[in-house]
Amino acid sequence: MTTTTAFKETYRPQFHYSPPTAWMNDPNGMVFYEGEYHLFYQYHPHGTVWGPMHWGHAASADLVRWEHHPIALMPDRHGAIFSGSAVVDRRDTTGFFGGGSGLVAMFTHHATDADGAVSQRQSLAYSADKGRTWTMYAGNPVLTDRRFADFRDPKVFRDEARDRWGMVLAAGDRIMIYHSPNMIDWTFGSEFGANEGSHDGVWECPDLFELPVNGDETRKKWVLIVSIGAKADRPEGSRTQYFVGSFDGERFANDAPPESVSWLDHGRDNYAGVTWSDVPETDGRRLFVGWMSNWMYADRTPTEEWRGAMTLPRELALREAEGRLTLVQTPVRELGALREAALRLEGGWLDPTAANPFEGFALDRFEIEAEFELRDASEFGFAVRCGEGEETLIGYDAANGSVFIDRRRSGATAFHEHFPCRHDAALSPRDGRVKLRVFVDWSSIEAFANDGELAMTDLVFPAPSSRGLRAYAKNGGVRIASLSLYRLQSIW
Repeated sequence: MTTTTAFKETYRPQFHYSPPTAWMNDPNGMVFYEGEYHLFYQYHPHGTVWGPMHWGHAASADLVRWEHHPIALMPDRHGAIFSGSAVVDRRDTTGFFGGGSGLVAMFTHHATDADGAVSQRQSLAYSADKGRTWTMYAGNPVLTDRRFADFRDPKVFRDEARDRWGMVLAAGDRIMIYHSPNMIDWTFGSEFGANEGSHDGVWECPDLFELPVNGDETRKKWVLIVSIGAKADRPEGSRTQYFVGSFDGERFANDAPPESVSWLDHGRDNYAGVTWSDVPETDGRRLFVGWMSNWMYADRTPTEEWRGAMTLPRELALREAEGRLTLVQTPVRELGALREAALRLEGGWLDPTAANPFEGFALDRFEIEAEFELRDASEFGFAVRCGEGEETLIGYDAANGSVFIDRRRSGATAFHEHFPCRHDAALSPRDGRVKLRVFVDWSSIEAFANDGELAMTDLVFPAPSSRGLRAYAKNGGVRIASLSLYRLQSIW
């Protein structure tokens, strides 16, 4: 795909995926096929605000460096192309591939009639050339339900145990579960969630998959991801929750009490994330990416000819500790190819009078890995993208036992009243230690604590000249067990 941008505009991410131009939101149709990771996404090519949705397309051999491709799906007589998924139909269960294999996308057709009535129906498209061109199924739509105005975002998965396809779909404030032999004829199985988890906004973008517990392949649980739209009286805006439980092919049962809520990310800017289909068994990873923005202010962020970026691709795993299962997230190992070692410390001390270990560095894209031994400091961490009147803090509040990001002085914040904020999430030290891994790009921060037990993703919009970096401790000291700083190469 030819682009005219140099990918050096102010705030343009340097190691996250963003579209060449125009508006992007939810990741869609993520699938691995014949050596490529495909990333489709909600795309409005004619502006930098949400509009009639298309599916944009990019592909990568390593999840790090992406090649832009032409638009995959465009609005047609059934409506605009809302979110959905894609899978590899290896045995031609659809009959689309003459006995061979190919990609099948299932997505929502969204339309509004002359009277203002909204319809959301599920449709199919297929590709026999590795996602470069797509054919709309002549029998679209394949699934409708007039009871729901919000009836969208199908996520199809292969249910190998029952030799059929499964699908989860958001319908208002719950999830519908279906199954099919061919992705054309769908049978309703059950619904989940009317009285479970958070209902602060409309439910969207579900995903359902199985993961081993603590890496034990003989002990597996099912994970259901559900994103929740923004609500005016909730300063957090749009967020994503998850449930852990069991699935029998038709019903998902939540292991936790119905009123409990588990957040996938405790920052403000990780929404609508889902996982890649068809990652080879020899790889075995469950790979996730989310849209790095928030419906609270997504159309006001201060970018110019583009708007929207994805989080870093992350590997998901289930970790059990103290009787609780947690969905942990680790940035994919392939990102290590971008590293250029800048600093390594083994042991050190940090207090209000200590020298800044990052003295002399001026960076605008980098990664920090650090492990701290708690002493008497009430708070410690990092100030990044520091400049005249600007800094973003990422740290650990030892007094309250929480990780936080403070972006109140991060740069451009005035575009929305709820953007400048400090938010935190509880995290217990392990053996008196806290690990922080932080990725800083031109307009984002992603923090992972205690090997991914807690993730926090935030947009920030500092001046390009704000490149200072320091470590700090308040009201006492903390021991630095180890600390590494890496410059990160641009992927563009």
